[in-house]
Amino acid sequence: MDIALTCYACGEDATLADGPRCDCSEPRWVDTDPAGFDWPESDDRSLWRFEGLLPDTEPTGLAASAGDTPLVRAPRLDGDVDARVHVKYEGANPTGTFKDRGSAVGVAVAAASGYDLVGTVSHGNMARSMAAHAASAGLDCVVLVPADIPPSRLGLIARHDPTIIRVEGEYGRLYEDSIRLGREREVAFVNSDTPLRVAGQKTTALEIAGSFAPDVPDAVVMPVSSGGHASGVWKAFRELDAAGLVDRVPELYFVQAAACAPIAEAWARGDETVTPVEGGETVAYSISNADPPSGNRVLAAARATDGGVLAVDDEAILDARRALAERAGLFVESACATSLAGARVLSDRGELGSDEEVVLVATGTGYTERGVDEVEVDARVVSVPDLDGAVAGLFD
Repeated sequence: MDIALTCYACGEDATLADGPRCDCSEPRWVDTDPAGFDWPESDDRSLWRFEGLLPDTEPTGLAASAGDTPLVRAPRLDGDVDARVHVKYEGANPTGTFKDRGSAVGVAVAAASGYDLVGTVSHGNMARSMAAHAASAGLDCVVLVPADIPPSRLGLIARHDPTIIRVEGEYGRLYEDSIRLGREREVAFVNSDTPLRVAGQKTTALEIAGSFAPDVPDAVVMPVSSGGHASGVWKAFRELDAAGLVDRVPELYFVQAAACAPIAEAWARGDETVTPVEGGETVAYSISNADPPSGNRVLAAARATDGGVLAVDDEAILDARRALAERAGLFVESACATSLAGARVLSDRGELGSDEEVVLVATGTGYTERGVDEVEVDARVVSVPDLDGAVAGLFD
């Protein structure tokens, strides 16, 4: 099946067969017509209830369970950012990450198009997600990872039995190389910001907007890496605006880890294009992208919505991670905590107001992350006869 695409930057029309990037070098996204779209009245609570804004295909296997993640009101975090805080908890997806949204659409389209093999370039959440969705749909999956991937991450990916290829050399080249190989070898690669992945991931914003309808939140704050998820969120709110279902698009703020922040640095300089960086080590390794393929699209989204792009350091990220766990009950991956850390900075700058509704996007669970911010446990041991006294002591 072929799907109509449009370049977000120059407006050139294309199809899925033409590839994910335009001749102008900017990324394409799926061309959708929001005219006539309305909030769905459906018993289906998955992302497929928004089928009017998705490629025309049917969910396959695990794909039918993607989406419908909770929007958690977190009043104990209000004081952190001087606003009313809500957290969109993407860890409730089947493999614990927002990546399931893009994998669901990408694998479903690949299956409907007759592909036997799907693939992705990832050393983390996206690899796990694609492998799981492919397994459930009866498709083979190939995952390209860097040669020096830690064994702990490799083990998580391997559980769904994909073919894993460790590649030596410049990891950033694998994006373009995989697209070329996909065309030549008939592999449906669903990478970080390819059109089908963005189409699925935009449903994060559709669910957020649906929870606030007929209003919208004042601001959405989210981590950014390749820029695919950020692009999808921007596209979703644009479509809802075009459909007349919202009267404005929220301010969109995107947050990076300071050790690897090419988009935030470009924003601070006032540039319209992102320059690749070397990138350093950070606890938020899953958003450590030194050359984000949709970086320019993120800058455009921030400007168009009167939002912004900023960076936060590891200390702020870990403190925000603890706050989300201890005061909102949400244990998130370190990269996700950048949303709260960034919102704190925005509050200090006066960019968020006390009467505003702010959504923090927490893109994945922390339960798959090992060796980060380990907690020292102080747990006393008592005998059964001493239990009453131990519990009573809690109230003294």
